[in-house]
Amino acid sequence: MVMMPKSKSSEAKLYAKSGKTMSKIGKRPIKIPEGVTVTTEGSTVVITGPLGTLNFQTRPEVKVEIAAPLVKVTRKSDTKLAKSLHGVTRTIIANMIKGVVVKHQKTLEIVGVGYRAAKDGDNLVVNVGYSHPVIFSKIDGIDFETRENKIIVSGIDKAQVGETAARIRRIRPPEPYKGKGIKYLDEVIRRKPGKTIKTGPGV
Repeated sequence: MVMMPKSKSSEAKLYAKSGKTMSKIGKRPIKIPEGVTVTTEGSTVVITGPLGTLNFQTRPEVKVEIAAPLVKVTRKSDTKLAKSLHGVTRTIIANMIKGVVVKHQKTLEIVGVGYRAAKDGDNLVVNVGYSHPVIFSKIDGIDFETRENKIIVSGIDKAQVGETAARIRRIRPPEPYKGKGIKYLDEVIRRKPGKTIKTGPGV
């Protein structure tokens, strides 16, 4: 197995957004669908659904209130940090509620002649131009599916799905000339012009 460094999680990226934008999101109540239960144990939110259970530790700057069939997130002050945490917390809980009903997915596309991926038991085996195949080991809570030149990563935890897809992409990031490598399905690669060979007098 090739060990890959971790990248920023989707939660970390959400924290980087402005407090104003995220606080607007935070004010929206979240509907609890049928078959899903949401409870709090101190500062921990526990969400259980048909596909499993997820836990989330909230920060002291925000409060989660459950009044079935709605979940409401409020902030305890109007500081910039509290405003940003307000929206982030609401977004994470909404993603968790969705994930225990319908798995989150991230699709990767393999570009390159002879490049391919296949499952070997629960592991993912990736051949992308190295002298040997790269074995990406099974991760608890994550499923792999290969379909033609695509890798589909799925799981109930959206952040874990995104992090796993990012690690797979880093096995062979797309190069900028022909776009060969592993990219997200909807990713647009900015191509660089190839080198040209000068001809003519004086060359």
